[in-house]
Amino acid sequence: MQVDLSTVPGEGVLHDCRTREGSQFRVITRPDGTRQLVIYYPPGHDTPLQTITLESDEADQVAELLHSIPLQDRVVELERRLDQLSNRRGPA
Repeated sequence: MQVDLSTVPGEGVLHDCRTREGSQFRVITRPDGTRQLVIYYPPGHDTPLQTITLESDEADQVAELLHSIPLQDRVVELERRLDQLSNRRGPA
């Protein structure tokens, strides 16, 4: 995916995204912490099909859904690695 980052003073941070198949969307992070997902259709057009506004906790939930590995599984993996490292060092 191609992601272009820009900042618009007073508006927020824009992440313009284009998938390998050509779909476009924008993630806008507003100064107040809200996020907006702007969906463009069809690919190649600049007119938004829909804008979805998310509060910060909703954005966190969506981010968790999009992770290829759930947060709980990543924490378990980190704990396993830490345990392996501490066993290699031996007793303190």
